Amino acid sequence: MDFAKKPNTKPNYLYSILGVMLVLVMLGVFGILMIQANEMVKYMKEKVEIVIELKDGASEDEKDRFLNRMKSRAFVKQGSIRFIDKEDGAEILKEEFGEEFMSLDMPNPLFDVITFNINSDYLKRHSIESLTKPLKEEQPIIRDLYYQENIATMISQNLKGIGYVVLLIGLFLLMVAIFLIHNTIRLALYANRFLIKNMELVGASWEFISQPYIKKSAFHGFISGILAIVVLGIIWYLIESDLPELREVTNYQLMGLLSLILIFLGIGISAGSTFYVVNKYLRMRVDEMY
Repeated sequence: MDFAKKPNTKPNYLYSILGVMLVLVMLGVFGILMIQANEMVKYMKEKVEIVIELKDGASEDEKDRFLNRMKSRAFVKQGSIRFIDKEDGAEILKEEFGEEFMSLDMPNPLFDVITFNINSDYLKRHSIESLTKPLKEEQPIIRDLYYQENIATMISQNLKGIGYVVLLIGLFLLMVAIFLIHNTIRLALYANRFLIKNMELVGASWEFISQPYIKKSAFHGFISGILAIVVLGIIWYLIESDLPELREVTNYQLMGLLSLILIFLGIGISAGSTFYVVNKYLRMRVDEMY
């Protein structure tokens, strides 16, 4: 009885699918970190509070008109503007520093103030100073204007450097992903190299030979992308369960876009690598395949 085993000529697509999935998970983790870092910077920028002190002589009508104009300013973050009169300001300080604060029979030294935050979209193109300086020149009821200049400056200075670092890391990971996926598919098709060459020798065109492999590889890339999204979804769910405050700074639209990108990357890189590998075997001589 012959126990000799026939050589396995069927490509091991399971390893290929899992290999591509792991690479896409790696890219997905980087993508999530990049999205979250961007949203965190946006969140921090919008937390920089602008404080406008109003002159004592301003009438209630002037204050109301100015407050309404500020609400209509495009660079003011929607819902962030509020008016605090001097009496309310004194109560806030008492709560923070104790009842002894301002306990002496002295006039209230505070001013009516308007506070607001700036929409982060405007901070991409303008500095805080360029947005707020015209206010002091246009509005005579403004006594002074303050903001946390050190925090705002630190954020704007670091944004450019962070952007370059993120871009370089992203390009590096993309090249690593292409290399790993290509080698995974090359190993998966290695068992079929003689079948591919024999089809050419009997007269089949290169397009006819490569088309089924490319279609199958694209489908497997799609499966890999879906599996990667499921794995990333589980990871993100576990992270949010431990850190629920992340929901405030998570952009789910960008997360959805990242999912689509991962699927298209899985399809594109898998199909492209398969096309390259099949055509490489077709260009080789039979003796080079051993």
